[in-house]
Amino acid sequence: MSFIGRNKELALLERYTKKNIASLIVVKGRRRIGKSRLIEEFIRARRSYCFAGLVPNEKTTAQSERDEFASQLAKQGFPRVKADDWNELFWLLAGKAEEEQVVIFFDEISWMGANDPNFLGKLKNAWDQHFKKNPNLILILCGSASSWIEKNILSSTGFLGRITYTLTLDELILKSCAEFWGNKLSNISAYEIFKVLSVTGGVPRYLEEISPALTAEENIRNLCFARGSILADEFDRIFSNIFLRNSNQYKTLVKALASGAKEFTELEQSLGKTNSGRLLEYLEELQQAGFIKRDYTWHIKDGQEGRLSKFRLSDNYLRFYLKYIEKNKLKIERNSFDFRFLASLSGWSSIMGLQFENLVLNNREYIWQTLGIKSEDILVENPFFQRKTTKQKGCQIDYLIQTKLSTLYVCEIKFAREPVPLKVISEVQAKIESIKKPKHVSSRPILIHVNGVDDSVYDADYFAEIIDFSQTIEK
Repeated sequence: MSFIGRNKELALLERYTKKNIASLIVVKGRRRIGKSRLIEEFIRARRSYCFAGLVPNEKTTAQSERDEFASQLAKQGFPRVKADDWNELFWLLAGKAEEEQVVIFFDEISWMGANDPNFLGKLKNAWDQHFKKNPNLILILCGSASSWIEKNILSSTGFLGRITYTLTLDELILKSCAEFWGNKLSNISAYEIFKVLSVTGGVPRYLEEISPALTAEENIRNLCFARGSILADEFDRIFSNIFLRNSNQYKTLVKALASGAKEFTELEQSLGKTNSGRLLEYLEELQQAGFIKRDYTWHIKDGQEGRLSKFRLSDNYLRFYLKYIEKNKLKIERNSFDFRFLASLSGWSSIMGLQFENLVLNNREYIWQTLGIKSEDILVENPFFQRKTTKQKGCQIDYLIQTKLSTLYVCEIKFAREPVPLKVISEVQAKIESIKKPKHVSSRPILIHVNGVDDSVYDADYFAEIIDFSQTIEK
C-alpha cells in the first residue's frame, strides 16, 4: 500500500538533513501507529543502515540480541564478526558511517537493550566517540515501549543534552484516515466511515486491513470477529510486548476505564488498590504508551490548572475489544459468533459516543480552524468537569476552549444515526449555567455532529457554530 499521511512528520525529519551537525532523534508511540513505516518512508531514497531488535520471549538473551544485530550487519555488507560485545558492533558500524549523509535506524530499541545493562552506556559512548563526529549523520532510536524509552533514554543522565528531538507519533488525522477508502470515498457516507474508525481509531496498521468495497459491518466482522483476524488477538499482543512489568496490572486498569473517564480516587476504589504510588506509575506508563490520557480541569477565573483530573481511555480499539471482542472470544474461536450490525451490540450507542469523542479530541485543531481561533489565543482547552459542592453544581463538558479574550467555547459532541434533536439546546444550556465562572466571561455554545441536525435546532439560532465533523474526511 502507498504511504498515507504524516506530511508534517516527514517535513520535520527532513529539516534535520539540512543541519551541519549530527542529530540523535527518538521516535516513540503506540504499537501499530506506523513508527517504522514512517522512518522507512523517510530513508527510502537515502543511504541508511537499519536494525531491529528481536521480539522478546523467555529464551531471549543479551547474546541473542547481539547475534541478531551482527547478522543484520552482515546482510548490509559488513564483515561477519563474533558478537561478544556491543562496542565491537557499534565501532564496526561507525567505520562505514564516518562521512557523507547517512541515517542509522535502531528499531525496537528496548528489545535490543532490555537484557544488557551496558547496552545504552556503550551506545552513548559510540555516539560521543564516533557517530556524532559525522555532521551529516542522523541516528534514530525507535520503539513501542515508551516507558522504557522515557526512563532509560529521555530521562537518563547518560543521554542528557544528546537528544536532538523526540517525535511522539499520534494517530493519523481524520483526513488521512479517509484516504484508506481510496477512490470509493466519494460514494461512502461519513457515518459509515466513522463506524469503522470507532473500532480502529486512526491507527494506520488497522486501517490497512479494511476493504473499501465492503460495508462498515462487514469490515468490522472481518477485522474483529473472525477466527485469526488481526484485531481478535491484538489486545494480548499489545500487553505482552511493550510493558516491563506484569501485563495483568495494565489490563485491569484499562478495563476500569472502558466505560468512561475516572478520577484517581474512583480508580482506587474500583480496583481496591492501596499502593497509590504504584498505581500512578502504571497509569503513567499507559499514558506514555499512548492508550490513555489524563485530562486536567482548570479554574475559569485565571485559566490555571487545578488538582482535579480524570483518566480517559483514549484508544478506540482497546475499548471496543474489552466491550465486545473479549466476551465473545470463545465463540470467535469456534467461528460461531453471529455479528451483523453494530447497533445490535449491547450499549453500542453510548460506547459509540465515547469513541467519537476520542476522534474529535484527537482532531481538535479542526475545531479551532472552523471557529477562527488561533492557537496563540487559547488560554487552555480540554474536556472539562467540576464536582458538585454546596456552592456549585456539578457538570461535564465534552470539550471546552477558554481564550485569552475571556470567552468559553462550550462544545457538545454528538454522534447518532438520526439528526441531533432540539432537546440538545436545553442540555447544553444546563451545562453552561452550571459552570462556575466570573461575570466578565462569555459562553458560546458549539455543537459538533456527524450525521445531521434537525431543522428545529437551526431555527432556534442558539448555537454560535454547528460543526459538521464529516467535513474532516471529505476529499
